[in-house]
Amino acid sequence: MGQHTPSDAELVYAARSGLREPMAELLRRHWDVAVLLAERVLGSPDLARDAVQEAAIAAMTDVERLRSPDRFGAWFCGIALNVSRKWLRQLRSERPGLLPDPPSEAADPAQAVEIADTAARVRRAIAALADGQQDAVRLFYLQGLSHREVAAELGISVGAVKARLHQARAALAPRLVQFSTTTERETTVTPTGTEEVEWAEVVVTGVGRSEHDDIAQHEHVMILAERDGDRLLPIWIGPAEASVLALALESVETPRPFPYKLAAGLVEAAGSRITEVRITQLIAPIFYAVVEVQGPAGPREVDARPSDAVNLAVVTGVPIRVNAELLRARAPADRDTVRQVRLATADIAAETQQRIQERSKRPGPSAGGTETTGQ
Repeated sequence: MGQHTPSDAELVYAARSGLREPMAELLRRHWDVAVLLAERVLGSPDLARDAVQEAAIAAMTDVERLRSPDRFGAWFCGIALNVSRKWLRQLRSERPGLLPDPPSEAADPAQAVEIADTAARVRRAIAALADGQQDAVRLFYLQGLSHREVAAELGISVGAVKARLHQARAALAPRLVQFSTTTERETTVTPTGTEEVEWAEVVVTGVGRSEHDDIAQHEHVMILAERDGDRLLPIWIGPAEASVLALALESVETPRPFPYKLAAGLVEAAGSRITEVRITQLIAPIFYAVVEVQGPAGPREVDARPSDAVNLAVVTGVPIRVNAELLRARAPADRDTVRQVRLATADIAAETQQRIQERSKRPGPSAGGTETTGQ
């Protein structure tokens, strides 16, 4: 008589009891299908594997809420699709020029199982939240839905979703801070290691944008200029990041600190400091960056989008370095291009400042003004 092969439902019940191998087997069974679906959304096998890795963590964290244990495969693949769609929305705003893909290591489902203990702690921390906050956290962070999608799922407003997430983050921070640093993803600057990388220091020339009749359709590009050369590195970024960067470059004072000033202040309050940021590599169509943080335990590298890293560098005044390989294929900059970018930066900053002033005059919550609460 052949050995019994447990069903998905049996494995789910075993995983809920705290065993690690059943979850590992569930992930192995459905991993390839989830990666295939994620790749169709993201268009990159490497990004797809990373997205499914995140989906695996979400599945381990949330497996107790799976209503139909026999449908684990469909549920897991659905989470992978939601994570992929969320990543696609985030990554569309940072598009590069044309450079070949460097190799990337594939994700291993066994790696996800190794952090099952961490997932259990996260699950317990989430379970201690108020019911409304639990639902918002699971849908937004673990299943990758947008604010609007979470609002539709819960039958509440987008503002209420953001308020619940804000409250949940505040409640989770002290419970998770003890192991947050141990689960940070290590950053590989290049496949050959950082010691063989040639770095070029750059400065932010400004923020440009495409012309479009509808201001909501404008696309923004961050221009980095070689400090000891004449090449430019353009990186497409989101409108929010571009607006904040333009304000900082034009030294515009704002009524309240923007997120990057807040982040820099939190790092300093924790007894650490940001020492530099680096644009490390391009895995088409995405640029990657790290923020170097010097803390009590020594230097650490934190993954970041280039727009976030550069905004932090501008706020803190630390150097910005770029992998020299990313500059070698670039043509020398001309004065007209630099002048146009600087003019566009001033325009973006002025328009952003005007919007802030207009919102501050409106009754009720506004940008940089009063925060609302929700249950």
